[in-house]
Amino acid sequence: MNDIQKEIMNYLQEGIPLKERPYEDISKKIGISEDEIVNQIRIMKEEGFIRRFGAISDINKIGISSTLVGLMVEEDQMESVARKVGEFEGVTHNYERKDDFNLWFTLMEKDSEEIERKLDLISKFQGVKECINLPAVKKYKTKVILKL
Repeated sequence: MNDIQKEIMNYLQEGIPLKERPYEDISKKIGISEDEIVNQIRIMKEEGFIRRFGAISDINKIGISSTLVGLMVEEDQMESVARKVGEFEGVTHNYERKDDFNLWFTLMEKDSEEIERKLDLISKFQGVKECINLPAVKKYKTKVILKL
């Protein structure tokens, strides 16, 4: 990631205004054109520095259920299970941890019954030994800004 891309990322993490020219302010601060900002975002996405670029919504306010899920997966099946889990539309991301429950992900669905249905399917994947469903009891929102 080059210095201009780092600067762009620092500003993008703060949010993008909902206006006709959303990159106008960043353009003035960095000193490059809005078109070049869009081009650099495209490049960073293609190169894997940006995985997802979009709005973040409070899903509970729009009637969507979510949960944190831990899987106990046989080591030799980790890659296969992680790939299959990542194919579910409601999975935002998954990651491996060094623990008995070694694959974790978040799952969003229209309701808790649909979450249970999907988890029943996932728990039957080859290599999955156990599945725990940990829906939030109380939510805390933190804002993380990484200065690049």
